Amino acid sequence: MEWSKVKESILENKDVRKEYDLMGAEYKIIEEIIMARREKNLTQKGLAQLIGTKQSNISRLESGNYNPSMDFLQKIATAMGKRLEVRMV
Repeated sequence: MEWSKVKESILENKDVRKEYDLMGAEYKIIEEIIMARREKNLTQKGLAQLIGTKQSNISRLESGNYNPSMDFLQKIATAMGKRLEVRMV
């Protein structure tokens, strides 16, 4: 089953949806990082090597167990040829 369908199914639960919405920005950042990494055919280890960190730091970030600095996010964006953009809407 595709992740998008699993996600849609999980978010049908009102309590889960409420928490997801509260954490929306964090989940969006994680989702964007994972998608960009996969587009570049990079493993977590490969991305870690590009930015000079450990694979475990990338794993923790992608699992939501790490609160990254803006500098760390900028390094990730640059390594993948992306631009980091922060907006308040």
